[in-house]
Amino acid sequence: MKILITGVCGFVGSTLARCLPESRAGLEIYGLDHLGRAGSEINRRLLQQHGVRFIHADIRQPSDLEHLPQVDLVVDAAANPSVLAGLGAAGSSRQLVEHNCLGTVNLLEYCRRSGAAFSMLSTSRVYSIDALQRLPVAVADNRFQLQHAAHLPQGLTPHGINEHFSTAAPISLYGATKLASETLALEYGCTFGFPVWINRCGVLAGAGQFGRADQGIFSYWIHSWCHRLPLKFLGFGGHGHQVRDCLHPRDLVPLLLAQSSSGNSADTPRIVNVSGGLESAVSLRELSDWCQQRFGDHQVHADGSERPFDLPWVVLDSSRAESHWSWQPQTSWQQICEEIAQHALLHPHWMQLSHGG
Repeated sequence: MKILITGVCGFVGSTLARCLPESRAGLEIYGLDHLGRAGSEINRRLLQQHGVRFIHADIRQPSDLEHLPQVDLVVDAAANPSVLAGLGAAGSSRQLVEHNCLGTVNLLEYCRRSGAAFSMLSTSRVYSIDALQRLPVAVADNRFQLQHAAHLPQGLTPHGINEHFSTAAPISLYGATKLASETLALEYGCTFGFPVWINRCGVLAGAGQFGRADQGIFSYWIHSWCHRLPLKFLGFGGHGHQVRDCLHPRDLVPLLLAQSSSGNSADTPRIVNVSGGLESAVSLRELSDWCQQRFGDHQVHADGSERPFDLPWVVLDSSRAESHWSWQPQTSWQQICEEIAQHALLHPHWMQLSHGG
């Protein structure tokens, strides 16, 4: 089986490229990347050592995809993953759309021509900001917690946010590009008869991630704490009560392989949430407590100023993936944090790399 991974020199793509062959013998991994992000070259060298066949190309350029090798599955891990992307200093809105949406169209055209299956790594950011900001939550034990006694809106279960939750705008420019790409992928698959799977991921985290405050928050927080760089609790009174779940990308591997083996069966769910769920949900305050025990004291400043995309509680319900694919995450949030901590100790200048410094 031949697999093409786009964005292969990013954290998620490179992790999948290394872990997939370890899970199933006989896989041939091709990796495509435009090498435009800080740190990409580091991952390119590591991947070539693991036998990944690297292709230097930009998915925004149709001509770059004209001579791709024939593969059985395309895993689309190429995206600008920041909710702030396209805003002011965070870059061009047109470039965001070209990369996250038009780039996906170019990959779908490749799948149309070749018949390859298509697996898209999407995001919890496709869910409605207004609806998420209205969730029935209250502070308890240094975190926001869902109030189960309250009336739960459609798509919200005691296990978290499921696939029926509102995707009404606003969802951010980033979320809109991913939601549009989801729809296009499903339409291409139905029209041209190739399998498509949409995997909406929670926060992906692990060692080697080039963390920033607006993406890779677990890596950003642990590296910053380890090396005593400035940190802030932003929004919600500056207390750090906001909660996210986290998932290691290698835990996606069994799901991707199960999906690729299922063919184009009509009863296969095409959209699934994939996350660490409630067991991996942690607030910034709790993450800070973990860092304090691991590295010692470090001051975190409080900044309660509100920002338009801040959300109090985002935990995905992956019941659909579990019931249909027998999928469950295998790596706890504590294990993920320890993996990042060890990496931070071994690589004291990692944060500079992630910012191109």
